[in-house]
Amino acid sequence: MNLEDKALVDRFLDMMAAEAGASRNTLAAYRTDLERTSESLGGVLGDADSGALSELGKKWSDLAPSTVARRSAALRRFYGFLFDEGMRKDDPSAALPRPAFERPLPKILDSDEVSAMFQAAEDRASSGEHLALRNLALLELLYGSGLRATELVSLPRGAVRVGQPFLILQGKGSKERLVPISSRAEQAVVRWREEVPSSSLWLFPSGKSHLSRMRLYQIVRTMAADAGIPPERISPHVLRHAFATHLLSGGADLRVVQSLLGHADIATTQIYTHVDSARLIELVNTRHPLADRR
Repeated sequence: MNLEDKALVDRFLDMMAAEAGASRNTLAAYRTDLERTSESLGGVLGDADSGALSELGKKWSDLAPSTVARRSAALRRFYGFLFDEGMRKDDPSAALPRPAFERPLPKILDSDEVSAMFQAAEDRASSGEHLALRNLALLELLYGSGLRATELVSLPRGAVRVGQPFLILQGKGSKERLVPISSRAEQAVVRWREEVPSSSLWLFPSGKSHLSRMRLYQIVRTMAADAGIPPERISPHVLRHAFATHLLSGGADLRVVQSLLGHADIATTQIYTHVDSARLIELVNTRHPLADRR
């Protein structure tokens, strides 16, 4: 990427941070996508014309459709910014590839599998073992409150207060939202916090900082194995999916679930209604009295 393009990308990302409230992870993803596209275009990004952009589909033929869609979305915002700011006289983004793909349904756990994970975690925590208490608190907050992995591991030590049944989180885009805390989760966290040094800034400390997202991923998989569930089926995000899907199955309003998850667009939340519909169709096909008739 030449210096001129780097300056344009920096200005674009400054705008995304200041006006759109993009998170650090989002900004890093945009930068990576723009830099790699610049490489594909021979180092010229800001001055690329429609012809050059139309050729990207061939150059990206080995990429997953979701990756192509993400890069195209980043470029559309980038060129739209250049056009709006008068740094280009045209917006060539209409020539970008638009892959057609179905959005995959999220992986979920059924309620029996979640119960098995809690039973195994509670059995281990009953011994009072240090890490078992931590793991139970992590599980309670993941499934009971639908926290994102980053939100969970970076909770401050005093985030959960006795008698206060909610958290105020700053999630994606620095947007605040209210997150419910069940009495079960409160008890698990209070019990774990007694194990955390009073000097710690974090509820889940690790070394000089807090638990990493990768370590959380490993812990959750280990807990799944303890419950007899194939570890490859589980991640912190799968438990967040289960939180949303089980709420909707229980009759929760879609807008409420959107608020709890911190989704900016309700279309993102609607994926869980498709998951529930798929489950209902499966039940009809397998459990209905006429299912065995040919």
